[in-house]
Amino acid sequence: MRLKALIVDDEYPARMELRYLLEKFSHVEVVGEATNAAEALQLINALDYSIIFLDINMPGVNGLDLSKQIKNNPQKPNVIFVTAHEEYALEAFGVDAVDYLLKPVNPERLTEALLKVENRIAKTNNIATKPKSEANSTTLDIIPIESQGKTVLLKHTDIIYVNAQNDYCIFKTFDKQFLSRFTLKDLEARLNKNLFFRCHRSYLVNIKRVREVTPLYNGTLLLTVDDKEKSEVPVSRSQVKQIRNSLGM
Repeated sequence: MRLKALIVDDEYPARMELRYLLEKFSHVEVVGEATNAAEALQLINALDYSIIFLDINMPGVNGLDLSKQIKNNPQKPNVIFVTAHEEYALEAFGVDAVDYLLKPVNPERLTEALLKVENRIAKTNNIATKPKSEANSTTLDIIPIESQGKTVLLKHTDIIYVNAQNDYCIFKTFDKQFLSRFTLKDLEARLNKNLFFRCHRSYLVNIKRVREVTPLYNGTLLLTVDDKEKSEVPVSRSQVKQIRNSLGM
């Protein structure tokens, strides 16, 4: 898959560094550069592109506001934020960014971000593409969670289950839990589909963290997962067959 990239960053060294890294990918072509939002909008309206690598802290309109302006662009922009600041991660994913890379850009994370773009484009076009490896598609996947005044970048593989309660979702890891305003519908789209299964209207479960399955008299199931408390996650009757298949039962 050929990818055409725009780089939007007010700092010349940052643009050159990212261009240098992207030129190492034979299937990626940098088709334009901009130093601010106004220049970026001109390129976005004039060029054919697949990805926008977007800085956040720029003079005038910042990268987050620009991404909101172009969200409904007919070209369906795949935005990858590239910034020196961790604190904008939650807001960045809130505008449906493909990824969030910290400067200086790690080549492995850049590879992962490009793979995510390819998969998103393929899904949009109803073309099935297979990740290079499960490690590439899941290990570095993160979701940003605000906790105690900071943003925790939570790996998908560390999430054991998610429980929706009223207006919040609780993310459960081995020995911690985090509260978030994500909805389960949002999370179904964001979390790795090879790991997470909607087993109940109020639960998403990481099927690789299930350790026991207990059938109940009413035709439902209880899943015992491997957090510290050995929590039990319910499976609704309508999802029993699919969860059994997912677990190889």
